[in-house]
Amino acid sequence: MSVWRLLDTGPRTAAGNMALDAVLLDSISRGASPPTLRFMSCSPPAVLVGAFQRVEDEVREPYCSERGIDVGRRLTGGGAIYFDASQIGWEIVCRRDLVGASRPSPALYERLSLPVMEALRSLGIPAAFRPRNDIEVAGRKISGTGGTEQGDAILFQGTLLVDFDAGAMVRALRVPVEKLRRREIESLVDRVTWISREIGRTPLRADLHGRIARAFGDLFDAALEASGLTPAEERALGDAIGMYASDGWIRGRGKRSVEQVRSIHPTPGGMLRPVIRCDTRRTRIESVVLGGDFFAYPRRGVFDLEARLKGARACDVSGIVHAFFEGGGIEIPGAGPGHVTSAILEALERCDGSLGLSPAQASSVFAVGGRLLDVVRLPRTHLLLPYCAKPLDCEMRSRDGCERCGSCGVGAAYDMGEEAGLEVRTITSFEHLLDTLSDLGRSGATSFVGSCCEAFYVKHREDMESAGVPGMLVDLSGTETCYDLGKGGLAHDGDYEGRSEIDVDLLRAVIDVRSWGQAPRS
Repeated sequence: MSVWRLLDTGPRTAAGNMALDAVLLDSISRGASPPTLRFMSCSPPAVLVGAFQRVEDEVREPYCSERGIDVGRRLTGGGAIYFDASQIGWEIVCRRDLVGASRPSPALYERLSLPVMEALRSLGIPAAFRPRNDIEVAGRKISGTGGTEQGDAILFQGTLLVDFDAGAMVRALRVPVEKLRRREIESLVDRVTWISREIGRTPLRADLHGRIARAFGDLFDAALEASGLTPAEERALGDAIGMYASDGWIRGRGKRSVEQVRSIHPTPGGMLRPVIRCDTRRTRIESVVLGGDFFAYPRRGVFDLEARLKGARACDVSGIVHAFFEGGGIEIPGAGPGHVTSAILEALERCDGSLGLSPAQASSVFAVGGRLLDVVRLPRTHLLLPYCAKPLDCEMRSRDGCERCGSCGVGAAYDMGEEAGLEVRTITSFEHLLDTLSDLGRSGATSFVGSCCEAFYVKHREDMESAGVPGMLVDLSGTETCYDLGKGGLAHDGDYEGRSEIDVDLLRAVIDVRSWGQAPRS
């Protein structure tokens, strides 16, 4: 039986915890410290980015600064996490031979996660390991794990969600909540769960520590002896903590740029709305949330498919999705693997820059009559603008045309459209839109550019496509639309007494994309 140190370092700052990870890994790799099972937490709350990530890509820094949330960088890879004092951090630091591993691997990750899974099962929570590195409950993540190595030693760690502030997580990480609908935020939160949610109470931290430690001792035939840091470790920690709190450590690593992109893909079974974080250099998926109003059986199949897609390249997506469907991992009535693949690839197309738009811009542009990558190649002849973007007291609000008074973005849109040689029209009702598109179709118009809210596009995409004229529609800027307010019927008739805002900068970028692969004019 081997003897391990049971180390509870309590709540520490992000930098303090990361520095201690480095000290323990170094000391154990040199044989100067005993193998260790450590429990930890973060106070104040912290966002910890992975070893290879960029803070700018992952963290909503103004939110964190306003609320006193630390930002730190882990030694281990993987994605950014939100870590507060309610969570339990657990980690195993030892020489490889003690856990029978030559190198970190998925099989080792599963084995080292077993004590936490057994502790959860002892509480009546049916925890299971989900490759590559999550512990989940009925498809929802309850603990993420990761590892690193130094010499002959490994560090394997995870965070266990106990009583979790999911709203803070969504807002602290770089998820653009102002661009997501409420149901999309709820969909993101629904990917995780926590102990108090599962059993209806919050266990004492000491009880959870004890359950994990007992399971660990049983699994590895280890005797655990509680003790603190050695004097040498304390001295090394004092020397190291400044570096792990420095901008050089927190911001100086991670060269890949990660963007978030979205698409909207209709199917007979409902609308697919993937939200993807991808590596712009290699178009590699960092994470995917497959949202929408479809039905899926089993429900957890959506979460499992998302996990399978982590790390996939664009060329891998079709094979992964088809294999998952064919293996019985999921059934989506009215939508098959081809639909899911198309939805994901349409989102990824927005990430590679070939549209001549930034990923953020491309995610707010919808295509009519084909894929965006194809429609953007076509010459544009008309610009269609919504009447609801004009002020309520504007004499031209319910009429085609604009007096260019400068009181709204419509005048600027008219100017830029005419400068680009487009015929500009104000659409005053849904019937007027259909009549206008029919006129364009009969006149042989090549394609159009327009502006509308996402909800209008989703509801009326097929109506617009029936005219046979391809187009690109730019999402309205972040204001409440008639559909958000439940007044779509009034807008349909041209009687909506509300005001929307045209995203003038994005509309200019779309108008100025002259052909596929050509960037906007500077």
